Amino acid sequence: MKKLKIKTFITIFVILTIFLVTILFIANYQDYARAKRSIEENLLRINPKDIVESIMDNPNKLDNVIERKRFIDATIYTIILDDANIKSIISHTEDGFIDDNVKTIAKEIIKKNQNNSLHIGNLYFSNYSYNYVLNRYIILMDNTETRSRLLTTLNTSIILFIMLEIMIFMISFVLARWITKPAEESFNKQKQFIADASHELKTPLAVIMASSEALENDRNKKKWIKNIQNEADRMNKLIASLLELARLDDENIQIQYEMNNLSKITEKSILTLESLIFEKEINLDYHIDKNIKLYSNIDEIKQLLTILLDNAIKHTDKDGNIVVELNENKNNISLKIKNTGSPIPKGEEEKIFERFYRIDKARNRSQNRYGLGLAIAKSIVQNHNGKIFASSDNKYTIFTVMFKKKNINTKI
Repeated sequence: MKKLKIKTFITIFVILTIFLVTILFIANYQDYARAKRSIEENLLRINPKDIVESIMDNPNKLDNVIERKRFIDATIYTIILDDANIKSIISHTEDGFIDDNVKTIAKEIIKKNQNNSLHIGNLYFSNYSYNYVLNRYIILMDNTETRSRLLTTLNTSIILFIMLEIMIFMISFVLARWITKPAEESFNKQKQFIADASHELKTPLAVIMASSEALENDRNKKKWIKNIQNEADRMNKLIASLLELARLDDENIQIQYEMNNLSKITEKSILTLESLIFEKEINLDYHIDKNIKLYSNIDEIKQLLTILLDNAIKHTDKDGNIVVELNENKNNISLKIKNTGSPIPKGEEEKIFERFYRIDKARNRSQNRYGLGLAIAKSIVQNHNGKIFASSDNKYTIFTVMFKKKNINTKI
């Protein structure tokens, strides 16, 4: 179970981390791509040939030409060359300021001798980009602000990634526990089931072995034979119940379902146990609506009714009452079996449907009861897409079974 939790945690953590990294990568990539595209457009927007020709035609037009090529959101220079020498530098900034480093940068570009080259560079590291045209013009753009903004975005993403990774770690831990909780509960129930089954089988086996040894030395063998028979019968009932639970839990087993008259099945089940009810001097009353139909397996429904009625009989004292009610409304079919007697302790209404759970262990053991009957009943109800629950009031303990009408699903 610990390994399952770790694997689930790692899986969730890795998936969420990949998702986070992808989002942050896309956000930074798009920001970088927009900045690069903007720089490229600005570098290609200036045609230095037009500027030079305008100046040659009328030097007085220089200011007007530069004015038309002003950039508010970018620092750009046009460097005019004459035989690889810097002839003049035109600033396209709002204030016309020319940085002292422009000439140094221009000389470095000339040394590289990259004619007809548009160079953007890595915007995270490069401080400038340029367009070198025909060994005559260099359009130079200062990337300092762009670089600073991109690095700020990147650093923010890294900080955000670290913070979100901490959150993802905690979320993954909580989700892993939540996801594996049903499996852990099932695993614990399975362990408890095996432990309880082993314990229940150990007692009759011990009696059988002891009685067998006594048979060898005792002439009055009837007592020991009776013990063996009783314990063998207990084991047979326990094993039959375990096999029945295994069958009901096996989703691969195909069970035949058909439309049955639940009213008649209920009446017949009551009549079958009526003599036992009379023998215990229990008062029986039942109210069954006619011709209630349920899409069901008739053998399982009979077994369900037998379990619930038998449970009511065993928990009803002499002169007590058992009431059976079966009715339907627009959407549901309701079966209620009520009995007087000791109520179910508060907080144990759901536990009584657990396997091997018994409120009074000593009494149930003496009656050869293992706490499997109600577990089998619950499995039958669930296989019929229904619900079963128990409750107690001041007078009755009530077992209620709710079936959906026109149910055609054999398995949930």
